Amino acid sequence: MIGHLLAACIGLSLGLIGGGGSVLALPILVYVMGVPPKSAIAMTLVIVGTVSILGLIPHWRAKNVRFKTALIFGSTTMVGAFLGAKIATLPIITDAVQMTLFAVTMFLAAVFMIRRSSQSVMTEEDLAGYPQPVCKYCWLWLMTEGLGVGVLTGLVGVGGGFAIVPALVLLGKVPMKKAIGTSLLIIIFNSITGFLGYLGNVSLDWNLMFSFIIAASLGTVPGAYFAQYVPAQKLQKTFGYFLLAVAAVVLVQNRHTPQSSKVSNHNSAKMVARSFRTKVY
Repeated sequence: MIGHLLAACIGLSLGLIGGGGSVLALPILVYVMGVPPKSAIAMTLVIVGTVSILGLIPHWRAKNVRFKTALIFGSTTMVGAFLGAKIATLPIITDAVQMTLFAVTMFLAAVFMIRRSSQSVMTEEDLAGYPQPVCKYCWLWLMTEGLGVGVLTGLVGVGGGFAIVPALVLLGKVPMKKAIGTSLLIIIFNSITGFLGYLGNVSLDWNLMFSFIIAASLGTVPGAYFAQYVPAQKLQKTFGYFLLAVAAVVLVQNRHTPQSSKVSNHNSAKMVARSFRTKVY
């Protein structure tokens, strides 16, 4: 019950401030519902991708989606997301590594959200702190960043909207409103290919995944309604500090896990060796 109420908060966040769903879904699945991190990341990709479709519809109706740009930039992010998911299934990438990387990503997203909270609507002025491109062929840098964002999506299940929007504006020369709408379409592409990279390599709770999608979708309705009455800048700043707190909790939860993983692997190796000696004798 608590987990699904929190899932509704994912949709509430999307309705109120237009983001934050992906960085909430993973901690809820792992720490509240008890889903293993790798499975939770794969499920998060489906949840984020589906809810992003709901967010895309009003942008598409307002003609704020550049499909050509989404296909060009999205093609590299899709490759990156698939590669990131395949890298995540390697034995060297433990649950602790993924959750720590997720916490760092959440920290960066929180800082970016707090910095832009001075304005209710994100504009080009909000990107003053983002590194300005110094390049002759910006489209090449756009595709390179797309590959990096995609790998991050596949590894930790974060949509990467906080990195996609600045890249589209600064490197792709896309107006801000169209960049926000286009980023949602790219996130959908990333979620699909990232999930395909995990499919067959992790166990999935399909019933839980679909119930989370329904709860999150229901949360977007009151979120969109209350967004008309609550100052967006205050919401973004409060949510940003909340993400910082969650990131700190995730880091604390995983600070001893790498050592315990090593011990577990060592014990497993000893068991294999003992079994081998028994068969030989």
